[in-house]
Amino acid sequence: MSQQFEINAEIRNELGKGVARRMRRADNIPAVVYGAKQDPQSLTLSHKEIFYTLENEAAYSQILDLNIAGKIEKVVLKDLQRHPFKPKITHIDFLRVSATDKITMNVPLHFIGEDSAVGIKSGGILTKLMTEVEIRCLPADLPEFIELDINALELDHALHLYDLQLPAGVELTTQLDEN
Repeated sequence: MSQQFEINAEIRNELGKGVARRMRRADNIPAVVYGAKQDPQSLTLSHKEIFYTLENEAAYSQILDLNIAGKIEKVVLKDLQRHPFKPKITHIDFLRVSATDKITMNVPLHFIGEDSAVGIKSGGILTKLMTEVEIRCLPADLPEFIELDINALELDHALHLYDLQLPAGVELTTQLDEN
């Protein structure tokens, strides 16, 4: 984890569709944080702060610090809802993490060597069927991304999930079949 993100939030006591619409007009986002055997809590976030934080790819697959009225909680981004055509975020769900419980997350794949791959230099085209994988690990072991080296990939060859080099403590959630 190379970068640490802190998101400021305020406790929200008013609930409902009308309240959420007023918040969005005031450039705020309704949010909720739940998990870790604690009660859910409704929050209000600044749209501008969240929008610029989420421009960084690492914010989607990393432990975030959620500052709720001065109290820091460790969370991951669990769900994000966007407006259909405006560049607006309409709602966010955060999941509290516990250092002792494994979490399941989607982590992006970074392809290394696309410019120098043997198959691409021979006139081939790289087709990426997956750009992220679902993994399970403890929060301390959560990688920002998983690198996949394709330098030696030749024409008409493919890489499979069992070819991934996963960090220690990280496992794929899908069943692997080498056949």
